[in-house]
Amino acid sequence: MIETYLQPLPHGITLSCRSAGLPGRPVLVFLHGFPEGAFVWDELLEHFSKDANGGYRCVAPNLRGFERSSSPAEIEAYRPKHLVKDLAALVAIETRGTQPLECLIAHDWGGAVAWNFANQLPELTKKLAIINSPHPGTFLRELKTNPAQQQASAYMNFLIREDAEKLLTDNDFERLWAFLTHEFASGRTTPWLTESVKNQYRSVWSHGLHGGCNYYRSSPLRPPRPEDPAAAAVELPHSMLTISLPTLVVWGMDDTALPPELIQGLDDFVPALTLHKVPGATHWIIHEQPALVTRYLQEFLGHTAAQ
Repeated sequence: MIETYLQPLPHGITLSCRSAGLPGRPVLVFLHGFPEGAFVWDELLEHFSKDANGGYRCVAPNLRGFERSSSPAEIEAYRPKHLVKDLAALVAIETRGTQPLECLIAHDWGGAVAWNFANQLPELTKKLAIINSPHPGTFLRELKTNPAQQQASAYMNFLIREDAEKLLTDNDFERLWAFLTHEFASGRTTPWLTESVKNQYRSVWSHGLHGGCNYYRSSPLRPPRPEDPAAAAVELPHSMLTISLPTLVVWGMDDTALPPELIQGLDDFVPALTLHKVPGATHWIIHEQPALVTRYLQEFLGHTAAQ
């Protein structure tokens, strides 16, 4: 059974959350990406909350700017330091400040938050699990040097336009449906994108897309253009890129926006790395192969029963 609620944080932000499992048990937190919402994790929340699968307290917040979570108007409000602060506050509430998370699990933009969180506050989680979300070190490298990655990420320069929200909303979110299905232009289908799932997406998007677009506006990690140096002007010290935690990375190898070059050299930043490459899976692997994602997570977590 999935519970939904609004969780106020001490610094004035409220996160709309979905959860399964009893409070007080070991905690897993799941972070979604764009243009998704916390609902994409429902199957995993229910699985890992069962005693046979660990009996965890499972929590998936809608990130700030999404669904019913607080959606500040200012672009600066979506900088990583604010997103990490939201997550740290939520972790303190869910763990009652007495223990770290068992694992932080994240996809896409949620992964961008999670990589930063694991680097800055490693004491707040025992493990990290990332699903098709580029490590900032490899992403910066590819955006600077790889024309194929620059082309694959060109959509980011559409999402920072002032009129992006209106264009994305037009004609029943026509461009967003294309965003979810463009990887299948070769004739493959998206059987997971049922009318029921579409309605879940509509429910998230109907609260507004300004916050989601502000994630892209606030980040310099996008392809450089003559009028905007973007990633070309960014230098990150190695200390901001290292991850000391045991880390699982699951990568759909047919992700057209985030191709496999992004996992090359990942162990230079993440020494305790477990990497699963999934041929035939795309960026939307959580929808496509939830049982496989769940199995990899279960193996990574182990069968630790709730105490």
